[in-house]
Amino acid sequence: MSPRKLAFSLLQKAETNDQYLNIALDHALEASKLNELDRALAATLVYGITERKITLDYQIERLSSRPTDELDLAVKTALRIGLYQLIYLDRIPPHAAVDESVSLVTRRASGFVNAILRAFGRDPHLRFPEKENGIAPYLSVAYSVGLPLVEKLLSAYGEEATEEILRGFAKTPPTTISVNTLKISREELAEKLSAEPTEVSPNGLTVRGSIRALNGFSEGEFFVQDEASQICVEALGAKGGDLVIDVCSAPGSKSFGSAIRMNNKGKILSFDLHEKKLSLIRSSAERLGIDIIEAEAHDGRDPIPELFDAADRVLCDVPCSGFGVLAKKPELRYKDPAASAALPNIQRDILENACRYVKRGGVLVYSTCTIFPEENEENVRAFLKSHPEFSLTPFSVGSFVCPEGMVTLLPNIHATDGFFIARLVRNS
Repeated sequence: MSPRKLAFSLLQKAETNDQYLNIALDHALEASKLNELDRALAATLVYGITERKITLDYQIERLSSRPTDELDLAVKTALRIGLYQLIYLDRIPPHAAVDESVSLVTRRASGFVNAILRAFGRDPHLRFPEKENGIAPYLSVAYSVGLPLVEKLLSAYGEEATEEILRGFAKTPPTTISVNTLKISREELAEKLSAEPTEVSPNGLTVRGSIRALNGFSEGEFFVQDEASQICVEALGAKGGDLVIDVCSAPGSKSFGSAIRMNNKGKILSFDLHEKKLSLIRSSAERLGIDIIEAEAHDGRDPIPELFDAADRVLCDVPCSGFGVLAKKPELRYKDPAASAALPNIQRDILENACRYVKRGGVLVYSTCTIFPEENEENVRAFLKSHPEFSLTPFSVGSFVCPEGMVTLLPNIHATDGFFIARLVRNS
């Protein structure tokens, strides 16, 4: 199977089922006999076309007499594959992009696909709706984000900031790892991998290539963790000998970072609602040489009375809408924010329960990987109104300073995932 045929198959399946794109792609590549270059092209096409779907469909509609939602799925997918190569992949000759895409469809449809792609080739310029006719449709097409999500961003951030945020999400983020300093120093691993240190996090490196193929992975010298998540671990500030409770821990990177910060001394209780996710935490902890983590299935909304007033540090990294990671999960670009309307209530329930575990003088960190106020600042402010025994407290990580005690990290400003952190201390 060619890389384009693999992408053609996966992209059509993605339109009709809810399987995570990265998992489906990994399985398909594993089963294929493609070489590394072809595997890379297949992955680029799958992720890139998913990321640029609205932009591509707008170009198809202006070149066609039929709306894209009336086109056969196979035809639409072949057109997306062809246009994506013509627009975004400058190393592929235009004739190859056209011919290979035409070959994906039946003979009956080939003339139509060929005509559309050659029409774009004669005038290879992207077109967008005019801003004067409405900023939301323009941003939706220009940055390939669903209209409901664009409108929600505009409501929360305004026109200028929204476009800057979307521009930040349009950039391909680097792969960031956290160094396991129980086994190796950051300087040693950076030299070993020819990697660059992260801007803020003291343990982060940015790397290229397949993670599992990197020197030191199997030896447990690092684990994958975005710099925003590493900053969250530093804000929690766990120390050797602490009792730490990670209320919603999967996939476990913040528990791992805290254990390393504690020099593997003390105890971390890593809870998660789903038992099936805990095996990954346990196996990764073993690979990293961490033995202070106890992973157990537990609903963060249910109290554990024997842990009340017991923990030095509690991390409440709640389930969220995930709109801070659009750059890494392109399918989220088309998710309707209305589907996440119930989350703030769930988040408040988890926070309300988690605060019971914090001892006097202890630290509570509330975090999400989204950028909307109702899941972030509004939850924290509501919590503080009913819990005067807690207060926000400033924190700093390297050159980054958060004097207010809570911050929304944004890709266009901080070069990280979109992420929210609030650091609170129990005073009484």
